[in-house]
Amino acid sequence: MMMGVALSATCGFRVFVPLLAVNIGTRVQNAAGEPRIVLGEGFDWLSSDIAFMIFLIAAIFEIGGYYIPWIDNLLDTIASPAAIVAGTIITAPFVSGMEPWLQWLLGLIAGGGAAGAVQAATVLTRASSSVTTGGLGNPIVASVETSGAFLGSALGILAAPFAIAVFVLLLGGIGWIWWRRTRRKLAEVT
Repeated sequence: MMMGVALSATCGFRVFVPLLAVNIGTRVQNAAGEPRIVLGEGFDWLSSDIAFMIFLIAAIFEIGGYYIPWIDNLLDTIASPAAIVAGTIITAPFVSGMEPWLQWLLGLIAGGGAAGAVQAATVLTRASSSVTTGGLGNPIVASVETSGAFLGSALGILAAPFAIAVFVLLLGGIGWIWWRRTRRKLAEVT
């Protein structure tokens, strides 16, 4: 389940990169000759050739779209609910041995919640960049987010506990920065 949550968190950076990583992870074998990722029953479609093509094309367009001014902010409005859905879809196959409804519920809470938290942080970062730089800094934000999606996906597959620790530290750091800025602005007002 840790791998699913770690991969789901990266959906907050880019929706389709982690889905593509899951697909590739089902094709790559570990040292024992087994697939690196084994999906639960009913989730074989995530490892199909058609899913690979769809995730690859969607990831390319998503990444490219974040480099176009103002389209990036529009994509954020679409990506926010999509990240939660993708996070749920990624975590659910890693939760096994229980009723399907409980599997999906845990996928939504753990995976969708992790993806939604990261997505909320990226939306705030992009909005702040848009306001302070007139959108000129958004390509830098897009590059950092895309790097986070690729690095987070790789870490999620190769070292899930480490990826979750990085996720918690990232959210904690963003929360601390937001708290300091809010406190500073309140002090300026009073």
